Amino acid sequence: MARALTLSSFRKKPTKQMLAEMQKLFEQGAKEGKILGFYFTLGGYDGVVISEPRDEKAHMKHMLRFSEFVSTETLVAVPAEEVSKLVE
Repeated sequence: MARALTLSSFRKKPTKQMLAEMQKLFEQGAKEGKILGFYFTLGGYDGVVISEPRDEKAHMKHMLRFSEFVSTETLVAVPAEEVSKLVE
């Protein structure tokens, strides 16, 4: 897996305690892959995580930890340079 863009929506109104718990989960997930960035967003989703997971199963394991707090949708992102090599 190249990079993963995970879009998330809160299941309930966020609190400071909830955000602190989520931060701990991010730190615990370091062995499943590298978190490149986490951003809160306006619009259809409440947040986005950009990561480089070890593999799909590791990423799923990490994201399932957040299921109490958020619903997620993950997109696989492949660098444009790699895609241009695939085009004939």
